[in-house]
Amino acid sequence: MNFSTLDFIIFAAYCAVILGVGLFVSRDKKGHEKNAEDYFLAGKSLPWWAIGASLIAANISAEQFIGMSGSGFALGLAIASYEWMAAITLIIVGKYFLPIFIEKGLYTIPEFVEKRFSTNLKTILAVFWIALYVFVNLSSVLYLGSLALETIMGIPMMYGVIGLGLFAAAYSLYGGLSAVAWTDVIQVVFLVLGGLVTTYLALDVVSDGAGVMAGFNHLLKAAPDSFHMILDESNPEFKNLPGIWVLVGGMWVANIYYWGFNQYIIQRTLAAKSLEESQKGIALAAGLKLIIPFIVVIPGIAAYVMVNDPEIMARLGEAGQMNLPGAGASDKAYPWLLQLLPVGLKGVAFAALAAAVVSSLASMLNSTSTIFTMDIYKQYINKNASEKQLVSTGRLAAGVALAIACVMAPLLGGIDQAFQFIQEYTGIVSPGILAVFILGLFWKKTTNKAAIWGAILSIPIAVGLKMVPGIPFMNQMGLTALGTMVVIAIVSQMENKGADDEKGIELNAGLFKTGPIFNIAAFAICIITAVLYAMFW
Repeated sequence: MNFSTLDFIIFAAYCAVILGVGLFVSRDKKGHEKNAEDYFLAGKSLPWWAIGASLIAANISAEQFIGMSGSGFALGLAIASYEWMAAITLIIVGKYFLPIFIEKGLYTIPEFVEKRFSTNLKTILAVFWIALYVFVNLSSVLYLGSLALETIMGIPMMYGVIGLGLFAAAYSLYGGLSAVAWTDVIQVVFLVLGGLVTTYLALDVVSDGAGVMAGFNHLLKAAPDSFHMILDESNPEFKNLPGIWVLVGGMWVANIYYWGFNQYIIQRTLAAKSLEESQKGIALAAGLKLIIPFIVVIPGIAAYVMVNDPEIMARLGEAGQMNLPGAGASDKAYPWLLQLLPVGLKGVAFAALAAAVVSSLASMLNSTSTIFTMDIYKQYINKNASEKQLVSTGRLAAGVALAIACVMAPLLGGIDQAFQFIQEYTGIVSPGILAVFILGLFWKKTTNKAAIWGAILSIPIAVGLKMVPGIPFMNQMGLTALGTMVVIAIVSQMENKGADDEKGIELNAGLFKTGPIFNIAAFAICIITAVLYAMFW
């Protein structure tokens, strides 16, 4: 909508920079052919700042910019719990999970399952993850990204899906994790700056040019209920964010699963030069998570205030009447704001949105191909595969996953609050996986048979709880995780009669020792998070 020549130039420049950098870092060094470690783990050479930037770029996608802004429009700042609690979760992952993963020299998260439990359980979880990435994560990111293209530029949905998919594939399929991680450093700059530009101008419009603070104060007065982090049972959105249970229940399941045991997130930490470098990268990502709500949730609240204020809508004129967000169409909030931006800045903001979409697509494609290649192809199809065959298979697997996701993406049309949709359906699988990993890491009595039963029974437990009326899905996740842990504990005790499992992990205090930089950052992040919750309780 009203994209000027300057906007197109800025957006084209962004595309050229990303493709250029991606292809440049993908090239093989003279006399060296890319091997599996180069392709899937960037040669284990990533510094802390690249890891931190790549974690955020992989995480922040259309589901945040579009989906979380839509949830901000519909229910307010409470949706920011996913971001602020993630900052604490990242610190936990960096201190207690990463040391074990890096010590075992993993390529994939399912590989840990094989070392701790068995090949059978690894295969079950590998298939789980591939299906989840292709049918939920990749499809939803493609759908939301192409929804933005359709809303802002009038590009038909299918063309948007194919265009975004090909753009991500252009460098990630060839270069692997190295291309993904190094372009992510640039993507995150576009992402944060573009998001801040949109927030600044939205607040400036709300205040009629009086500035950001005046705009923020206007939001506080015009929509005070939108700034409650802990929702009351009378709130119609309580079913999505059930009050205090967000802090003590299922939100921990969602966050610890996502940041600790999710291949496309944890993969860049496994590619670090060292454990200390990886932990510093985690701390950087945790710090960045604290500012994300200000660039993805506040614009949604601003859009809510604007469309419900006749005076502001009158100032916006004809442009403000197009593609209006509203009840049942809250995910239009962010694209609607973008079309109101002035010439030039619209290109910057749209480049930020594209950066969020493309970086996540590239990460998901690379991780899907890593799991398929290392845990399925090498295990069952070609045990003696050469390094060249592994890399070629990874590229082919990513291409097939992308093709399937492109077919699935348009079928998601009509979903409101897509961010909540993604969380809810991921939440059927994630509690069982979390239970298997937590007990496998920290309870030496956990047996392979118990873990398999837990993983399998977690699905009917989750589906059964989903059918019980009145239970918020976040509480369903918490109860499913607890129920799965009980199943695993009972089966383990029956099988081993209280003895430690032979594959149980030996833990000691020295394993979890962290450096002063990480410790200081962790303390600061915990304090800031507590202050934010106190301010917006």
